[in-house]
Amino acid sequence: MFRNLLIADSGKGHVEEMIRMLQDMSNFKTARVNLLHVVSEQSKAGSEGHRDNAQSMLDGAANRMGLDPSAVQLIVRDGDTKQTVLKVAEELDADLIVMGSRGLGRLQSILANSTSQYVFQLSTRPMLLVRDDLYVRHINRVMVTIDGTGVGDDALRTACELVRDIPGGTLTGLHVVRQESAPSRGGRTRADDILDAAVQRARSFGVDLKAIHTEGKDIGRSVCAVAEEINADMLVIASQDRRPLVARGLVDLDKLLGGSVSDYIRVHAPAPVLLVREPERG
Repeated sequence: MFRNLLIADSGKGHVEEMIRMLQDMSNFKTARVNLLHVVSEQSKAGSEGHRDNAQSMLDGAANRMGLDPSAVQLIVRDGDTKQTVLKVAEELDADLIVMGSRGLGRLQSILANSTSQYVFQLSTRPMLLVRDDLYVRHINRVMVTIDGTGVGDDALRTACELVRDIPGGTLTGLHVVRQESAPSRGGRTRADDILDAAVQRARSFGVDLKAIHTEGKDIGRSVCAVAEEINADMLVIASQDRRPLVARGLVDLDKLLGGSVSDYIRVHAPAPVLLVREPERG
């Protein structure tokens, strides 16, 4: 599963609680952990001992997370936080980025220069976002969105690997359509076929998937409502980037300003969100 984690620690929020809980899962026990703190230009100007302060902060965070000192790399970098997180993730070839989030709305995120929103938009790597206003619980009930796409299948596989490692863990798969399609002669719809395929796929990983199908004009809102209803502890979602490859290094303003289902879920989900991105292809 995940073998090389990059934790972007700001010293705030519930990321540390999330990491402690992940450490209880065998899938994460052997993972290499890289703990990053970025010292911004503003911080440097305000403190001569900024690097020493940052190093001390990381030492404390690693201790609070219960991390094995031999399995953690502490990284202090100067620069723009957003760009540095992306750059270090590439350098380390991290297979999961873990960050906190203030849960700002789309326009607020732009105006507030949100690091997590920026990384959420531009990284092609899986990313676990933990909002500051959430109560982080032990992971037992996982929900995954089902959409019948290739990256959706990657998200389902990730969710299955998570749940398989949790004693008594449950997995719910949700498929949302904006409008029901007409059933075939056999009375089945495309949604039935997508969910049946997901159930079989989960079974191949040794996991029983409870499939839910619902209709809603606002997919993001529907996903968050069902996650709240089933009291999900983690939400796994897939996100495709349909922009041309040449444009993927740029922030997608349409998504930032309101066109992104994944961004709505990032802001409103009642649980931490694990985003599985479509792998970048040359």
